[in-house]
Amino acid sequence: MNPKSGRPRSEEAKTSILQATYELLLEQGFAGVTIEGIAKKAGVSKVTIYKWWQNKSSLALDAFFDATETILPVPDTGSIKEDLFQQVKNLSEFINSPKGKIIAEFIAEGQYDSEFAKEYRSRYFVPRRLISHQIFERGIQRDEIYEDTNIELYTDLIFAPIFYRLLITGDVIHSNDILRIIDTALSSLIKDNNQE
Repeated sequence: MNPKSGRPRSEEAKTSILQATYELLLEQGFAGVTIEGIAKKAGVSKVTIYKWWQNKSSLALDAFFDATETILPVPDTGSIKEDLFQQVKNLSEFINSPKGKIIAEFIAEGQYDSEFAKEYRSRYFVPRRLISHQIFERGIQRDEIYEDTNIELYTDLIFAPIFYRLLITGDVIHSNDILRIIDTALSSLIKDNNQE
């Protein structure tokens, strides 16, 4: 008997667990998902699940990011305003989708579980902040904004309204809102290169 013959079945079970977990997250939300429910939907035992994941939180994160993670393109239109608009618009469309609700639940769960918070921040928010940093750096290189710009602060100023609406008001952010947010945040940074 080939010793590797069980591997494909094992990987198939793992894939089924991840898919079942993601579907349950969309249907029931993070709070409604249980290991028992995942096992039943995936057609596996709880023992099989615990072979790969120590708890529901770690499995939920893996399932969510396995289903939603993509290569994040860095907008490069030649304009810092347009680049930021594209990035924020992509994020707001994601936030306004059912997947955005899951992110909100992850944020809530992270208030009680610091390790969980560290994981979703590193996998979701850190890559997006790096993109913002690149956009600002290019704006500096193109002489659009001032060299001493506090990039971290202005990134917060632009993205804070989106997450305020996600977590507090529940309101949708439209394209016109995004443009106003970016214009307001950059108003003191944009250099008038027509002035001598």
